[in-house]
Amino acid sequence: MLTMMMAFALVASGTPPTAAAAAAAERRPPLDRPASTMTGTEIKAYNVGLAPTHPDFIKCRKIEEIGSLVKKARVCRTNEQWKQAWAQGNQNARDTAEVMTRAPVNHSN
Repeated sequence: MLTMMMAFALVASGTPPTAAAAAAAERRPPLDRPASTMTGTEIKAYNVGLAPTHPDFIKCRKIEEIGSLVKKARVCRTNEQWKQAWAQGNQNARDTAEVMTRAPVNHSN
């Protein structure tokens, strides 16, 4: 909401829309602690004025814990950190698949 109001004020003042986009693209300082240790209120306060697609916007997900039918872990990261984790996971899968296709097959079972 705040970003929309800032963009509207910039457009109304005659500033080109690229300035509004540049203002919205400003980066936040790095977090002093992991986002998963922050409370929901702290995360909401940090995300004020950021678009949900902004690299510094913090998103939380609940991930099921292995070995439990009910327990879930709350994992919070910035969009940039989620992107890096996704890319690293995909690279690990590609590396594993490549090693498995090159590995010699033992037929003497």
